Amino acid sequence: MTDIKIKITDRDGVLHEIDAPTDMNMNLMEVVRSYELAPEGTIGICGGMAMCASCQCYVKSDHVLPEKSEEEEAMLSEAFNVRDNSRLSCQLHINETMDGLEVELAPEEI
Repeated sequence: MTDIKIKITDRDGVLHEIDAPTDMNMNLMEVVRSYELAPEGTIGICGGMAMCASCQCYVKSDHVLPEKSEEEEAMLSEAFNVRDNSRLSCQLHINETMDGLEVELAPEEI
């Protein structure tokens, strides 16, 4: 399998059911950007280095995801609008176990 289905609710509350490739070494932030689900320049500002929280999302499904790294934990501890289910989408690399994943983009930090 090379594509999985992911449900992403954008910052306007619109649900998008998308196909995400598992064979391109992409992370969830890159998928959001490739589908233009957030205005350019508002997500992934640091380029996916876990140095900003512009790609923060809320994981709504019960998927078992990799543990947060120290860098991700540190960034989320300084971010706005953080919830228990917050993750940095740049740190979630797309793979087959994420089929059916449901996330919501966190509000843009202003």
